[in-house]
Amino acid sequence: MNIQGQAALVTGGASGLGEATARELARLGAKVAVLDVNLALAEKVAVDIGGVACQCDITSADSVTAALAQAAAAHGPARILMNVAGIGTAKRVVGKDGSAAPLEDFARVVNVNLIGTYNMTRLFAAECAKLAPLEDGERGVILFTASVAAFDGQVGQQAYSASKGGLVGMTLPMARDLAQHGIRACTIAPGLFATPLMKQLPEPVQASLAASIPFPPRLGKPEEFAQLAAHIVANTHLNGEVIRLDGALRMAPR
Repeated sequence: MNIQGQAALVTGGASGLGEATARELARLGAKVAVLDVNLALAEKVAVDIGGVACQCDITSADSVTAALAQAAAAHGPARILMNVAGIGTAKRVVGKDGSAAPLEDFARVVNVNLIGTYNMTRLFAAECAKLAPLEDGERGVILFTASVAAFDGQVGQQAYSASKGGLVGMTLPMARDLAQHGIRACTIAPGLFATPLMKQLPEPVQASLAASIPFPPRLGKPEEFAQLAAHIVANTHLNGEVIRLDGALRMAPR
């Protein structure tokens, strides 16, 4: 799909990998809607890139429906959905005091990362399927954001790994399901990236994490994630695929 002039939605677009993706799509000529629970931050990004900010809780059907309508009113119906919003947590199943991990923590992460992404995708896809086809009969492109934790989950990452593993497992059936509508679906599984959350860690910890990456031995740059996301949109034959973006990193148990 030619990105120039297309309407795009980026969830989690107010910061980190989502912000980088929103900026890259705008640079390539897309009309970008920045969707995020933090409206103030989303507005800052939207102003910078000439887009529109939409407050959106991806776990709420009403919130997603309202955001889709707001974005469509500003830019027309979207053909590109970048699912980047997500949360993380780390809880051992049995704590140091011998107590079981709270079920609510596990459910919250799965609800946002997996169910929320599915919720956003199903509502987008229903609207996208109504659009006129482009070259090759294509109507739209969907990106999921998983993690290397889907494959190499560390101690305490049961909830996060399960949620991201769910996205990996959903990729191929989603692509097969939506093929009849000319909508593609792919997933990026990033490794260790220099996101705002990562930058909150002490410098020695960041350096140690970067050194664990075979090559290049540094944290990934958000713009590298964004470049791959944009390439997936542009390369029509990429479909149903999960791509690790990790510098050949394989995570240790802890």
